[in-house]
Amino acid sequence: MPSDEVTSQPALSSLHLYPVKALAGSAPASAVVEPWGLAGDRRWMLADREGKAVTQRQYAALAPASAALLPDGGVRVSAPGRDPLTVGVPDPSAGTVAVDVFGTKVDAVPAAPDADAWFSAYLGADVRLVHMDDPARRRPVDPAYAREGETVSFADGFPLLVTTTASLDALNALIAAGDHADEGPLPMERFRPSVVVDGTEAWEEDRWARIAIGDVSFRVAKPCGRCVVTTTDQRTGVRGKEPLRTLSRHRRLGSKVIFGQNLVPETTGTLRVGDPFRVLATRDDV
Repeated sequence: MPSDEVTSQPALSSLHLYPVKALAGSAPASAVVEPWGLAGDRRWMLADREGKAVTQRQYAALAPASAALLPDGGVRVSAPGRDPLTVGVPDPSAGTVAVDVFGTKVDAVPAAPDADAWFSAYLGADVRLVHMDDPARRRPVDPAYAREGETVSFADGFPLLVTTTASLDALNALIAAGDHADEGPLPMERFRPSVVVDGTEAWEEDRWARIAIGDVSFRVAKPCGRCVVTTTDQRTGVRGKEPLRTLSRHRRLGSKVIFGQNLVPETTGTLRVGDPFRVLATRDDV
């Protein structure tokens, strides 16, 4: 007897673009995949006066700040208690500065001084805003996981991050059964993904080696180790204990706690919410 149950096919449920590293971004209906990530994603970053990357790890107040990407690649930044500021793309012919992105030295182009003053006043710290003018050559992907010539923007380490709604549901169920149940359920924004897939099994992503979303294929490089940023309410900047407390009990890989998988594009193209999702190969196949 035929079943009346409708089996949903896995699909792209949302896209997330963060023009300025560590700030909130947008959830567009479509986005272009470039070799180094989504077009316009994390081409801007804050650095301290020693050149080291500044993120929510140091300043939780960056969570409620946001950046909107402008058509020319510039950004309009907003934050609580501050008037919005439009920042144009700086001219690389004026010179670059060296910044340190988690141990990797990268040449970047300084933004106009008013951007530095805006962020410094907001954070109460001396910071500067910089732009990556040419992601094709500025920063290689970690050679332990990369193929020759692969590069990345100012993202933590890889061009994209994929998460699944099924795994978030499973994690929230574990949080609800734990000793900080009052902190859950957590929204997906805590994990700052690039792409979110619906219709899979929980933790199925652990087995993926290659995937396709629509017409674009990706190599699954490694699980994503999670940090204190995931404990930060992205609307208020208030930190808690979860999900790190629960991940440390249930999702540990060596010294890291993990959620989501890092991706490197194999092809380019346009992703659209609703695009079908396919697993092209699992770790057992390669």
